[in-house]
Amino acid sequence: MPNTLNPLELIARRWQPSARLVERAALASVVMAVIIVVTGGAVRLTESGLGCSTWPQCTPGSLAPTAEMGIHGLIEFGNRLLTYVLCAFIGLFIVAARARAPRRRSLTRLGWAQFWIVMGNAVWGGIVVLTGLNPYLVAAHFLLTTALLTVAVLSWQRAKEGDDAPRDVVPRPVRQLAWLLVAATATLTLVGTAVTGSGPHAGDAREVHRIPLDWQEITQLHVDFVYIVVGLSVALWFALRAVKAPAAPRRAVLALFGSLAFQGVIGYTQYFMGLPEIVVGLHMLGSTLVWIAVLYLALSLRDRGPRPEDAPGTPAADEASATQAPQPVA
Repeated sequence: MPNTLNPLELIARRWQPSARLVERAALASVVMAVIIVVTGGAVRLTESGLGCSTWPQCTPGSLAPTAEMGIHGLIEFGNRLLTYVLCAFIGLFIVAARARAPRRRSLTRLGWAQFWIVMGNAVWGGIVVLTGLNPYLVAAHFLLTTALLTVAVLSWQRAKEGDDAPRDVVPRPVRQLAWLLVAATATLTLVGTAVTGSGPHAGDAREVHRIPLDWQEITQLHVDFVYIVVGLSVALWFALRAVKAPAAPRRAVLALFGSLAFQGVIGYTQYFMGLPEIVVGLHMLGSTLVWIAVLYLALSLRDRGPRPEDAPGTPAADEASATQAPQPVA
């Protein structure tokens, strides 16, 4: 019997995307992961966490919200619909990474990892609804989204580099300091979920179980880790200057300072204004920007060589050659 080609193989035989398109598809996945975090926060902050009372339907007997559910149903259902948009962008990345020549299995594996995280988190979100917004499950739901963002950033970075064995571009102690910064930022995020789980924004107007902690005390612990992250960032900046690091890591640490400054202003603003919803939403956006900047900085401290060029003779290579060819002077 003749071999049956799978759909991805068929696409690869008819479409050869450029390396730049694969990189842009990876970046689009990062952007969508950020949007999912922010819109998920909007669901909580507008008290729409139980706007859809069940899962996978929105309400018993209806996949979509009904008029009786009001604006909360629309907000929760809209956030669910964004999951399909996210899957579409991840699917584009998977297909583009699979179709381009030369083929890079590392990229397709990362794409599928994103897809399965989204599928798992969708089911987990359903469990969150069915358990009435259990705060521990809500925290895990957010952490799974952070895992998605992490893999998306790694995919974006891998799409921009080659497949050589990683080579340090700074001394090992500097890289270890960078990964210590990653660990401290991850702990900061984890403590932040405890602040949310014990704080005033329960996610629904009805009585919802909260984590039995004094949210102001846990907020102070959160602030303490902020100072640790800032201190490690400053130490890393001095270390990179001392070892005369390449330009990419030095730019990355400046981007981290910018995201930390934005997040610091938002954090103090929300504290002194009594946690207004819009400012808390901006704080969630800031948390994603800090995490992206920290990961990007750590990944910039090793080199894996140039990414493979588009295979000669493919439409992508021909297009790239035509773009780079000198234009005649009129």
